[in-house]
Amino acid sequence: MSLLRVLGTAFGVAVIIGNTIGVGILRTPGVIAEQLPSSPLFLAVWVVGGLYALLGALTLAELGAMVPRSGGQYVFVRRALGPYPGFVVGWTDWIATCGSAAAVAIVMGEYIGPLIAPLAGREAFTATFVVLGFTVLQWRGIKVGDAVQQGTSLVKALALLALAIAALVLPASTGAGPAAVEVTTSAAASAAGTPAVQGGAILPAGLALLGAIVIALQSVIYTYDGWTGPIYFGEEVREPGRDIPRAMVTGVLLVLLIYLLLNLAFLRVVPIDEMAGDPFVAATAAARIFGPSGDTVIRVLMIISMLAAVNALLLMASRVPYAMGADGMLPARILEVNRGGTPVLSLLLGTLVTIGFIATNTFETVLALLAFFFVLSYTLSFTSLFVLRRREPDTARPFRVPGYPWVPAIVLTGSIAFLAGAIVGDRSNSIDALFLLAASLPAFLIVRRWMGSSTRRPS
Repeated sequence: MSLLRVLGTAFGVAVIIGNTIGVGILRTPGVIAEQLPSSPLFLAVWVVGGLYALLGALTLAELGAMVPRSGGQYVFVRRALGPYPGFVVGWTDWIATCGSAAAVAIVMGEYIGPLIAPLAGREAFTATFVVLGFTVLQWRGIKVGDAVQQGTSLVKALALLALAIAALVLPASTGAGPAAVEVTTSAAASAAGTPAVQGGAILPAGLALLGAIVIALQSVIYTYDGWTGPIYFGEEVREPGRDIPRAMVTGVLLVLLIYLLLNLAFLRVVPIDEMAGDPFVAATAAARIFGPSGDTVIRVLMIISMLAAVNALLLMASRVPYAMGADGMLPARILEVNRGGTPVLSLLLGTLVTIGFIATNTFETVLALLAFFFVLSYTLSFTSLFVLRRREPDTARPFRVPGYPWVPAIVLTGSIAFLAGAIVGDRSNSIDALFLLAASLPAFLIVRRWMGSSTRRPS
């Protein structure tokens, strides 16, 4: 049996919404407002971050349409840059995806506990049950996984839109008026680098303002991350040349719309100076709109949001070992697919690793360590577009990124900048990651010798 070509644009959009929209949009606004206590600047960085994600999606959409294989960024990097870079991207992406699934499931358990008394304090048990539940559903086949993903993502999007509409139209206990406070920076103050005051919060100026914008953009772009979802299912999409680009563009634009509506709603209920530094703006807004029941509202919203994320992450994780196995980097048995089109051993392996992270409570350490590789994967993927354009000019490309070479150059430059920022901002984990990168070469050579140098299919 092989993977089934049964997926369409709706699935790709659902994976993006499920994988992208999570805890970040409910927590990050407070971080952004602390850096930029100005309503126009606050909203502007969310727009810029969304546009950056859109440029990245357009870039990888060309590769996804050109090389319609399941397996994520590993597929493109291996084809363009060779087996070793592909190996690094593949196994780090797989581990990070399993770790992310564990992290989301644990947070979900934390939010379920206060609502269901017998589960209070049993976060690991709840998280494991959730992961196993989605594994059973996905074991039945990709059509079931598709239906679950579309259903949970739709409910998530509608729930978030309902929260935004409620915050925009319902009266709030405090801070109900629009937070339309103007920046009062004078030309002289700006030239001198003197901070301006907005609504009781301090807005930096000069180089300090530029630094604040960069830090805010980093947080925003991480909150948009997840738009790569459709490229994990390339050989399962009915018309990849059409559906993958459509799904990626539509998905990013819908996420941008939802994020903007939520942030506009938050600004109406929680003025920008009060929002600054708030670790959970969504909870504050819910409390002001719904009163004592606001906690329940936000918990239910979080649970709904994380259901779609866990399903998407497990689906994605199961495709990476399958792709590596097809290229001879893992035993041939990993290619076993059931009648429903599920790579069963790959799914089982990902489930076991995810549950292992939950049981040992190591997912936070793993994700922090792999943050360097997370950015490195994007850098290598964007580089792959330029390499393949030059090396394979005659290969069919059903979709071409508009504005080439400027659009991919922008996202490549951004990913290099983020890579440098990751090294400088988290030096300890980055040093460990560099040692891990050095150790990956002998590991690759051992795997290659063990498996043999031949591949099982052209790549």
